[in-house]
Amino acid sequence: MMPEPRDTYTALREERRASILAGERRQRGLGYWRLAIVAAAGALVWLALTGPRITILWTLVPAAVFVALLVAHARIARQLERQRRAARFFERGLARLDGTWPGTGSAGDAYLDPAHPYAQDLDLFGVGSLFELLSTARTRAGERTLAHWLLEPAAPAAVDERQAAVTELGPRLDLRERLAVLAEDARSGVDADALAAWGEAPPRLGGRGQRLALCFCTLLGVAGAAAGMALLLNLTGTTALGGAAHFWLRDLFLATLIVNGWFYYRQHQRAEEVLAAVNRAAHELGLISEVLVLIERERFQAPLLARIGASLAAEGAPPSRRLAQLKRLIEYLDSRDNVFVRMAEIFILWTPHLALRVEEWRRVSGPAVRRWLTAAGEIEALCSLASHAYEHPADTFPEFAEASPWLEAEEIGHPLIPEAKLVRNCVSLGGDLRLLVVSGSNMSGKSTLLRTLGVNVVLAQAGAPVRAARFRLSPLAVGASIQINDSLRGGVSRFYAEILRLRRILDETAGALPVLFLIDEFLHGTNSHDRRIGAEALVRGLLERGAMGLITTHDLALAGIVDALDGRARNVHFEDRIEDGKILFDYSMQPGVVRKSNAIELMRSVGLEI
Repeated sequence: MMPEPRDTYTALREERRASILAGERRQRGLGYWRLAIVAAAGALVWLALTGPRITILWTLVPAAVFVALLVAHARIARQLERQRRAARFFERGLARLDGTWPGTGSAGDAYLDPAHPYAQDLDLFGVGSLFELLSTARTRAGERTLAHWLLEPAAPAAVDERQAAVTELGPRLDLRERLAVLAEDARSGVDADALAAWGEAPPRLGGRGQRLALCFCTLLGVAGAAAGMALLLNLTGTTALGGAAHFWLRDLFLATLIVNGWFYYRQHQRAEEVLAAVNRAAHELGLISEVLVLIERERFQAPLLARIGASLAAEGAPPSRRLAQLKRLIEYLDSRDNVFVRMAEIFILWTPHLALRVEEWRRVSGPAVRRWLTAAGEIEALCSLASHAYEHPADTFPEFAEASPWLEAEEIGHPLIPEAKLVRNCVSLGGDLRLLVVSGSNMSGKSTLLRTLGVNVVLAQAGAPVRAARFRLSPLAVGASIQINDSLRGGVSRFYAEILRLRRILDETAGALPVLFLIDEFLHGTNSHDRRIGAEALVRGLLERGAMGLITTHDLALAGIVDALDGRARNVHFEDRIEDGKILFDYSMQPGVVRKSNAIELMRSVGLEI
């Protein structure tokens, strides 16, 4: 029997905390030793100055020990930081299980488009949103990939592949922990778009003519440097040169300075631009390199995961080798600060050579940069879904139906509602039945039902498990009208905002997928007569365009449109009851039209005299 996620998270968090305490003790101990070494060095200096038996060279021993302690201290500091990240990883997992996660993760506000057909209505982004619940991603690429999956329904074949990947990654808690720890470095330091654009940009250097000219100037520089050295030795009397040889060497040396100086002047600006760009790119790639190496070394069984791993190779070489080559180039680049390299620059043309090497690296490995970032983002997004699946083992993967449009949900609930408060319902749409008209009193659960269906359809088509005992659906596009606000600045009333949203839902029916429409308080901003006529016409138009869905209403006159739709619609409702002066809701969907309202009781409950 598998241990409960809470027990596993708690045990691993305590292990990481114990490791942190042990590391902090070692860190303090090294600090005391460094103080002792400094004191010992001071004593040796005093003895060297006051006594003949001790020389000042003895101070090199404590200096070497001090440097070794600094290296050990830095290593322990890195280990401690990773242990702290691991502890936070499990603390966030426990917060999700305890329902205290809102406000503790990434809200994903940057991915919210108010014009999207369902993102705002279904609370996909923001504090306490579905994105914040799901996302364990640390990189922008990971967050962006997860957001894209929530915003764009995938085809059933892609969903099947993601489900297999999530199933494999679910029990791999060690991998998900290491990925979260390693990717933390790249949280705010990697601009994926700019980095990919750098890798794919056309080369600034590296033409055949430039290469030939550089080779010629380098050979000339070596000869000129040798000529200069011979002239210097002749001036110091170390060697004796004849008059003709002296003039030949002088002319060669001067020609080298002129030719190489002119070449360096012509190439310097572009070379510096190339090296400045690679410096930035190498830093960002360094932040994500450990993530790439981790993915490279893993052996996956799921086809999607195996394909992601295989996509990392560039010209047959894995990212670890490509990044090691780039790291060496950066080390060569840093060597330009050496005074001897600066003196020899005009002869060996170190900077143009480095720029050409960088452009060669970018020509071979640059196109793989976007694949590397995409792979890291997909793995992080899959790990986010896998964490959600691991933490909710009772959730099921959806099945795709051949009939279309189709939605069949047994014991479905909203994933943002804690399990202890969750009330599940059963909903079926498809075939002849294409519309549910949901009536009920205020706060009885009508809007929650719409969000429940919408969110679970989004999860299903993203490749995640859903909060249902069983869930079958055909591929669907979701169109929602639940959160409608007027705009004083834009001069838009609530009713006008609602009909604009309804227009967008109608436009969605022109797409490739059947639309699941979720409309709350249908045409709430108009009178009952116009609402009845408009609602019937709009619903009939949606059904004729192949859509299906649910509408909710307080106006019981709308329940009558079921009779005009020739068996394609059905009435359902939510009820409440009053006990001891309190209004109680059971949030269970019932067949038929609601026969009571709680508006008067609600007004009285807040102290209004009615």
